[in-house]
This record gives sequence, structure tokens and C-alpha cells, in this order.
Amino acid sequence: MAVFFDLAHLPEFKNAVLTIGTFDGVHEGHKAILEKVVAHAKAVHGESVLLTFDPHPRKLLFPNQPLGIITPLSEKLRLISDEGIQHIVVVPFTKEFSEFSAQQYIESFLVNKFHPHSIVIGYDHRFGHDRKGDLSLLEAYKEQYNYELIEIPAQLIDDATVSSTKIRHAINEGDMQHVNHMLGRNYTLKGTVVHGNKLGRTIGYPTANLQPTDAEQIVPGIGIYAIRIIHDGAQYNAMLSIGYNPTVTDKKELRIEANIFDFDKDIYGQDLELVFIKRLRGEEKFASLDALKAQLHKDKEDTLEVISHL
Repeated sequence: MAVFFDLAHLPEFKNAVLTIGTFDGVHEGHKAILEKVVAHAKAVHGESVLLTFDPHPRKLLFPNQPLGIITPLSEKLRLISDEGIQHIVVVPFTKEFSEFSAQQYIESFLVNKFHPHSIVIGYDHRFGHDRKGDLSLLEAYKEQYNYELIEIPAQLIDDATVSSTKIRHAINEGDMQHVNHMLGRNYTLKGTVVHGNKLGRTIGYPTANLQPTDAEQIVPGIGIYAIRIIHDGAQYNAMLSIGYNPTVTDKKELRIEANIFDFDKDIYGQDLELVFIKRLRGEEKFASLDALKAQLHKDKEDTLEVISHL
């Protein structure tokens, strides 16, 4: 796979089979599209080319509406590559680009930059200023610019019953089993270990306090989770708290804290990858530290039980 960030220095793609989109999450619905792109590129002895955008268009167009991304760019590129796409072009989504008319988008961008053999696009894809471009406009220009237009039918996408919006909602709700089903893999979040109040070690459950490495990625909803931790290439079972620790503090400061099983290393300042498996329960305020400790013991048992069935 090759990744290009500079639109001014693109190679001449051979019989380019294009698809276009944000592809946040690279979920099961996206994979159905990518599979079709790869298969068609092989059929026409061409190269598969995916165009995506950074930053996410909604960030520029609706700056006051927090989006929350499912996959940071580096992970998105890796996942797309895993589906067999040969070339990814990361298009800088700027104010100038957002003001391209639909006709400019086709002529100055798609045709002049990529000379596509084929364009593979979802039935509901919109493009250009005010999203005025659509499948019918691409259809109207295909003979003039000699490209084949392949529509991803509504049925194919609807059969997957998946969308990035649905996944974002499920992550916010903490419904990680549904999230993982829609993604076709476990949701992951990377974080850097930072100093906390060190209370956990005094009750026998030391925690790694984490600061997400990508501030724009969605942190799952408040609760206690069964997870796995990846550190330095090794994998560990763990339980995770996302919340405000109401038993020990009145501060409304969201904390992400992982108790890693059978682990005793100094990892301050290092990055961990959290692999979400299941939400065990909501956050609770306990009457005493002993009550909290008893619940943590049960949480650990529940985590090991969940993981034993994977």
C-alpha cells in the first residue's frame, strides 16, 4: 500500500478504480464497498485507489458540533490497507476545497487528478459545495470523461445495518459488544500512562491512569469494562474504569483507569492500547473503601469470566 498526502505530486495510476469517503471506523459496511473496489480493479487490470479526507469534513463545516472519531487517521489507513486497497490519497479538507462546486469537484479534482477508469460510489454519496453533487451528476459526466460508474446499491449497505453514526452512538452508550459486532473487530483506544492519586494501590488494585493519545477519538461511556491491554507487543487481561470515582472524590474530573492483571512494571509516560470487550456495569458510589474493594474483587472475577469465553 502507498499513502499520498500531497495532491500536487501524485503518480499516474493505471486504470484507477476510485472510491471516496471518510471511512471512519472502517466498519463492516465500508468493507463491503472496499471488497467491490478491489475486485473491480483486478477485473480491469487496474489499481484500487481510495480517497479520504483529513480532517473529517464535519470538523470544518460544523466546528461547534463535536463529532468524535472512531478511528484515528493512522489506524484508519492500516485498516483500509488490510482490505487490499493499493493506494490511499489523504485529501486535505480545507475551506477552499469545501467550496468546490459539484462540477469543479468532478472535473478539476476527480478527472484531472486521477483520470479514473471507474468510480465506485455509494448510492447516497454527496459531494461539492452544499453537497449538491450526487450519483446522477456523476452519471451525466461519465461519457464525456470516459469513466465507468459503479453504484453500491442501497441493499448492500442496508444489509450490513451498519453506519459510523450508529457506532458512535453505541460507543457513547458503552455497548461495546454491539460496537465490536458492527466493526467486525474490537474497538481500541490508545492512551499515555499519567500520574494519578495512587489510591488503587492502597486497596490492592493499582491502576494505570490514562490520557487518550488522540483527543478527538470517542471515549466509551461511563462504566466498568472488561478489556485487554497491549503493551510493548504483549497482551494482558485488565478491567477499566471510565468515570469520576464518586466513592473517593467529589471532583467532576473524568478519569480512565486500568487495573492490569498479573502486571508490575513502571510504565509512566508509556502508551497502552485498550481493547474493549464488554461493559460490566455502571459507575457506583460505595459507602466505604471496603465496599469498593469487595466490588472490585467481583469485577475482576466477572472480567476473567467474560474473557474465558472469547
